Amino acid sequence: MNPRQRRGVFLMILAAVVAAAVFVGVSNYVREVNSRVGPMVTIYQVKEDLQAFTTLSGDNTEPVQVPERWAAANTVLQSQDIDGRVTAVPMAAGSPISLDVLVPPSDLNADEREIAVNVDAVTGIAGRIRPGDRVDVYAVFADVPGLPQQARILVENVRVVSVAGQQQVLSPDSETLQDVIPVTLALPSEAALSVTYANTFAAQVRLVGLPPGVAQDRSDEEKTYDASQLGGDAVPVEGAGS
Repeated sequence: MNPRQRRGVFLMILAAVVAAAVFVGVSNYVREVNSRVGPMVTIYQVKEDLQAFTTLSGDNTEPVQVPERWAAANTVLQSQDIDGRVTAVPMAAGSPISLDVLVPPSDLNADEREIAVNVDAVTGIAGRIRPGDRVDVYAVFADVPGLPQQARILVENVRVVSVAGQQQVLSPDSETLQDVIPVTLALPSEAALSVTYANTFAAQVRLVGLPPGVAQDRSDEEKTYDASQLGGDAVPVEGAGS
């Protein structure tokens, strides 16, 4: 073997040693990074800004891989856990989806209907009620043709399904913004229309909290209230007979 051949063999051996050293170095680095980061898990995040009560689907969500140690337990979800679910609050693009930002799954009875009403954030009791609480729905009618100006109980003893975050909506005068909290109620089917009507046309719709274990028979309670009960003159029904 001449000197040139010996040099060639030496360089090949040197290259193999360097390659092995690089491989060992890279393997150690990857092992060290993995030991620091830990195993990866899949979470889902929203791809765009979403308004509250948006239905989630593959069009507005995407899976991402993150280290398990960085993911909260309630964000490690499967696609079937979020598809068709509704967000309870607005979400910014890139926000992770967790169970506490989703409207709870419906647990309605056969004779119940879900309906959301906007409760005034100041005069309402939305800050004090929680899902599972029982409330009455009161409405105050002031300037609705054909209806007397009075407060009345629309529905008694209904179940609160969910309470969303505070939002701003146009006030009845359509000129200012009003802070409201959407509250979803489980209503008897025959009461859903009356509450929908009142939520649109009544001057106010309020939720009145009830104590635990309230009696079912409340037939002796007042159902309506107007000026005559304060010693004044009740405002007559406008448009009657027209």
